[in-house]
Amino acid sequence: MTASASPSHARSSLVTGGCGFLGRAVVDALVARGDRVTVLDHRIDPWRSDVHFVSADICDPRAVQDAIAGHDTVFHGASLVHTKHNRLEMVRAVNIDGTRNVLRACQQSGVPRLVYVSSASVVYDGHDIKNGDESLPYAPSFPAPYAETKRIAEEEILKANGQQGTLTCAIRPHVVFGPGDTRLVPAILARAREGKLKFRVGLGEKKLSDFTYVTNVVDGMLAAGERLEAGSPVPGQAYFITNGEPMSFWDFVAQVLPPLGFTPPRLAIPRSIAYGAAAVREAYDTHVRGGTLNAEEGLSRFAIRYITSHHYFSHAKATRDLGYVPRVRMAEGIQSAIAFCRELGAAKR
Repeated sequence: MTASASPSHARSSLVTGGCGFLGRAVVDALVARGDRVTVLDHRIDPWRSDVHFVSADICDPRAVQDAIAGHDTVFHGASLVHTKHNRLEMVRAVNIDGTRNVLRACQQSGVPRLVYVSSASVVYDGHDIKNGDESLPYAPSFPAPYAETKRIAEEEILKANGQQGTLTCAIRPHVVFGPGDTRLVPAILARAREGKLKFRVGLGEKKLSDFTYVTNVVDGMLAAGERLEAGSPVPGQAYFITNGEPMSFWDFVAQVLPPLGFTPPRLAIPRSIAYGAAAVREAYDTHVRGGTLNAEEGLSRFAIRYITSHHYFSHAKATRDLGYVPRVRMAEGIQSAIAFCRELGAAKR
């Protein structure tokens, strides 16, 4: 679905993390519907001349306050995605304290709407979830501190709904991919290119996961912002946003690699061996490298758990309340991601 409202004046929207993968797609969609758009990010890449860019850290409350003042809607997508068990203070500072700064600035500036980009991992404790919905409670424990910080931030955002005139809601995308992706497909290609993707993890039953095409997430975000008004069912609610076409991680890999000239893994190893290797790698990363903030390189314990458990969700509530229907299906989305990789010269030569 697409945004369809026709306001009498241009809406003014701010996107935190607007220079990132998802953030750029949100910005493009907001500009396309006629919004005046501001991007708040700690590293600015001003790729559009019709957008106002503010270089600031969301951990700086004064800078956040100055940037947010005067906007109609804030889409808060900035976060530190780091699933290893290190650099905890930094992860908490960005994902929790930074979110508190954004919420406080919205309330103090009288911003009417705040849409928070949460994560499906707020309900994931490492065990199977099949077609989960929003009735699931927050997980009692988390396989990675990142997921716990997203849970804390989401809960505070939703509890603050309506306070000082700011209505809030949260969307929970799951494994976002598509053109511009900086994590999922690039990590898969990097390991394949280095010859480190010879084994798939897990024996027996294929475990299914949701994958969500980036513009589908954007559709859900914009729809949430449009319907975030008094009297609607949206304020104070969380919504899973997915493609609704779960597949195993290794089936996803098998569709991405061959068109780019790489061979998918043919052999499998037990989860226990991969999990042990991930634990060793994380210990090395923490104690020798000081806790790097790069991608997981396929060897975080969190990533191994994700690959070897069911975790897929229903977007029925989003369809009911937001009118959300995934416009781009998985087959088309994967082809778009492959085409983007070819354009970047990521195919094997």
